[in-house]
Amino acid sequence: MSFRSPLGRVRGLGAAKDGTHHWWMQRVTAIALVPLGLWFAVKIVRLTHADWETAVTAFASPLTTALALLAIGTGFYHLKLGLQVVIEDYVHHKPTEIFLQLAQTFFCALLGLLGAVAVLKLGLL
Repeated sequence: MSFRSPLGRVRGLGAAKDGTHHWWMQRVTAIALVPLGLWFAVKIVRLTHADWETAVTAFASPLTTALALLAIGTGFYHLKLGLQVVIEDYVHHKPTEIFLQLAQTFFCALLGLLGAVAVLKLGLL
């Protein structure tokens, strides 16, 4: 017994096409950001009044560099997923929605890349 209409069965529309993966990724990144975000915030707060050499030393460890890259990547991916939902829900003009989706994807990728380059630059000094 199926609750789908005949037209829905023909078109193949319904739950679990794309939305389920998106929903899961938002939850997984949110859970991952709890410890990563706390760790990253503590790390940055400890370095607020530090000199350049102390900051370089703090990111010299491969584990610290990897965790910082993971926090930045996860954070910007989570941001991209959240902005995508907001745009889908509140922008009803299709060309504007497409433009905003492309712009926010580019924006998140650019900022994530800049953050990654900054961390790698610190980690490789």
